[in-house]
Amino acid sequence: MDAVTIRSAKDVTNFINSRTGIRGRAAVIWWLLLSGLFLEALSNSAMSAGLSPMTEDLNLSAGEVALLTSLSSWVALFFNPIGGWMADRWGRVKPLIAAKVLALAGALIATFADGVFEVSIGRVLVGMAYGIDFAIAMAMLAEFTPKRFSSRLSMWQGIWYTAVSVNLLLAIVFYQLGTGDAIWRYLLGTCGVVAFILLILQSVLLVESPTWLARKNRLAAAAVSMQKTYKQPFTAGEALNDGPPVANRGIVNLALIFRGTYLPRTVLAATVQVVQSIQYFGVGWYLPVISIALFGDDFVFNSFGTLIFNIFGIIGGFAAASLAGRIGLRVASKWGFLIVFVILVIFGFAHDSLPLWLGFLLPSVFILAHSIGPGGNGKSLSSLSFRSEVRATANGFIGAIGALGAAIGLVVFPLLREAIGLGGTFLVVSVFPLIAFIICSVIRWEPTLAEIDVDNEADAPQFENPDEKSAHLALPEDSKQGEMNEIRR
Repeated sequence: MDAVTIRSAKDVTNFINSRTGIRGRAAVIWWLLLSGLFLEALSNSAMSAGLSPMTEDLNLSAGEVALLTSLSSWVALFFNPIGGWMADRWGRVKPLIAAKVLALAGALIATFADGVFEVSIGRVLVGMAYGIDFAIAMAMLAEFTPKRFSSRLSMWQGIWYTAVSVNLLLAIVFYQLGTGDAIWRYLLGTCGVVAFILLILQSVLLVESPTWLARKNRLAAAAVSMQKTYKQPFTAGEALNDGPPVANRGIVNLALIFRGTYLPRTVLAATVQVVQSIQYFGVGWYLPVISIALFGDDFVFNSFGTLIFNIFGIIGGFAAASLAGRIGLRVASKWGFLIVFVILVIFGFAHDSLPLWLGFLLPSVFILAHSIGPGGNGKSLSSLSFRSEVRATANGFIGAIGALGAAIGLVVFPLLREAIGLGGTFLVVSVFPLIAFIICSVIRWEPTLAEIDVDNEADAPQFENPDEKSAHLALPEDSKQGEMNEIRR
């Protein structure tokens, strides 16, 4: 088999886009990245499933509940852009491995905590891992996905609800084993086990993104990465600059996503991400608590009720890829927001007088509309809208906006519920999806349907430096030698 020559990022993306499926080591990488997102969902939902027992076990006040449930999201707010900057500066793999170390440490500290302070430290570490992982994993998923399958990035939402459902099943099992109010420790401990397994697997099997390497003009290393992934020969050719100049200014690259054609994409992705976070973490995350209000305080019955709600999330999350492939990420998000708005209004006015069947149906439809529509699309939009060397930085910023929405939802829900009741809280939250519906109707960018290679589009925003293009084509000799050594290895 003749070697494929890599002269630019376009050669990499053309080869990946020509693939008729995601197979072999590419598939292993794909599922390992999604497994990292599974861990983040598991870590977040462990707090949700174990919240009521933890409140009793540690005698938590409403303020302490708000702190512990939102702390990792506040931390992720800062570490999303940090993780994105690290990934665009130094590569994808090393920060992802570091995130698993942080997740493992956070799970262990929280599991064996004596009080609120130790749990808080654990949640800080989990938030760091969450922020780093999401910013990078989604960018890397986009870089290993052929364009025809780009809508599959929204499958992470199905992975999320699968993790939530696993937590609920574990909660029922641990409860039946007589763990009592200490059940939350077992749930957090399980997260530590998963973090350790993923730490080993990702360390051994992940391969650096060849698109990122090629955009950094590290063509020899890109060829090595392609060869490891696709099990056929690749070689580095003479650099051919057929895309926009490389943005190589670290965190300053963030300025590019607010320019030209990138600005409306940023507004759209950020809107979808922040509002879906508010509506999920302000309502969906508290489904176990809402179930108690609707159905009484039997733990097993409420866990099964919440599990049924989340099964709709699994269905919607895995169906989201097919729907987005047909109508686009934006349109799917738009109609999802509208359905969520209607349901929240109904809940706001009638939550305390709903018949049992409707009490099950409305949250189920809420979760379905959220997961098949905007739930996974904010991160997908940001991962598919920007070129490789700014992709993780953009993901980090938009992820930070989403983390802010999550933190607002997690803080506001218990405080509003205490102040104005469950109905009033639903009505307040309903304003956000209505605003998002309007914005999604106005901005019409559809990355899964547009005939654009975002790594090579000619009118992509760039820094105004006429010497920058040529400066990045000449690598220092030690860098070239290092990459040749990597090939020999």
